[in-house]
Amino acid sequence: MKKYKIGFISLGCSKNLCDTEVMLYHIASAGYEITAEEHEADIIIVNTCAFIESAKKESIDNILDVAWFKENRTLKGIIVTGCMAERYREELLREFPEIDAVLGVGSLDKVTDAISHIIENVKKKDAPKFTHFADKATCKLGGDRVITTGETMAYMKIAEGCSNRCTYCAIPLIRGGLRSRPMEDLVAEAKDLDKLGIKELNIIAQDTSAYGHDLYGELMLPELLRRITKETKIPWIRLLYCYPDKITDELVREIAENDRIVKYIDVPMQHISETMLKRMNRHGGADAVKSAVKKLREGVPGIVLRSTAIVGFSGETDEDFEELCRFIKEAKFERFGAFTYSREEDTPAYDFDGIVDPQVAQDRYDILMKTQLNVSEAYNKTRVGKVYHVLCEGFDPVSEAYVGRSYAEAADIDGKIWFTSNHPVSEGEMVDVRITEYMDYDLVGETVL
Repeated sequence: MKKYKIGFISLGCSKNLCDTEVMLYHIASAGYEITAEEHEADIIIVNTCAFIESAKKESIDNILDVAWFKENRTLKGIIVTGCMAERYREELLREFPEIDAVLGVGSLDKVTDAISHIIENVKKKDAPKFTHFADKATCKLGGDRVITTGETMAYMKIAEGCSNRCTYCAIPLIRGGLRSRPMEDLVAEAKDLDKLGIKELNIIAQDTSAYGHDLYGELMLPELLRRITKETKIPWIRLLYCYPDKITDELVREIAENDRIVKYIDVPMQHISETMLKRMNRHGGADAVKSAVKKLREGVPGIVLRSTAIVGFSGETDEDFEELCRFIKEAKFERFGAFTYSREEDTPAYDFDGIVDPQVAQDRYDILMKTQLNVSEAYNKTRVGKVYHVLCEGFDPVSEAYVGRSYAEAADIDGKIWFTSNHPVSEGEMVDVRITEYMDYDLVGETVL
């Protein structure tokens, strides 16, 4: 019997990647062969993103690319999953007849059923489409995974959905309200990752800092961090996507006093203008952002702060934008990213007045990122001559240098440290590196014996 090869395209955020890894486990457990080569695949699964317009376009482009393989090569089936599948299920089936199956965000465990359906109907003309959309409020969260991020680093999604209801965000429509995973399940998963030799565990969710409020009636992220630290030996635990209104004194103390929590945190602010934050329905407003920055700077010496902002949101004035630029200079976020606002249908902000001209929004983005570049360069300049503990991620034969990250660089979103060594360094090894020069976002160094 032919052994079908399954290809996978995973788009969007690290949270979506965790879903991909769960589906890969189901596929591998069912005996299918997984291939990274699209031209070899019998069936390709596209795990889509639909957060903003550019992400939707990327998802559509990938579906079209895969459809070409079905029409011109030996590809037999296309399965679409993820946020776009959940949000635009009927449109996808109508506009892309090449698609054979559509699965919602809560139907990860049905991926092998979809594959079987395609195989059984591969020679049938006008075969029915396979669809499954589980109830987001009750579907199973988490599960065994095939780790795709290498041998040293992994993500762990501790909750699904979000209950913050920011006016611009479609995530609650797509993924539902906050649903935290039980702490025992997360600790067990962390222990499994520890056994695999993972050196860095990235804790993620749509709002990581809200973890546990729905299950336990209180914010439980600090307790989760204590449990993971106690029951594993994973040396680096990194926090991403912690909202400023939930940066509690307890969380700050845990970061400061727990040696295995890296002194780095991602705190998305989205803006600093009180007018903009109210229109966005960002809880706590500007005071929450400023308080979080102050608490973390004072409570955790040497902490690296990452944040994000939206420019061009409906109603944003020149004065609002100038206030944002001033705050970026004052706060000196070591890591910072920005997005131009994308109007999303079915969100409250879609009908807001004061729509900003797209070119004005782009100009503001360029100005903001140039402002941040100066901040980043100034920070990197201070790092020259210092020694950092670096997690080696491999060797680059082109530059003839090793590449890795210190506590100050998160995977996939921040810069790298390129370093030389007079002795071999293995992937996953942690070495001390002295920084010798800096670039815009990357650093160069050499190992210290």
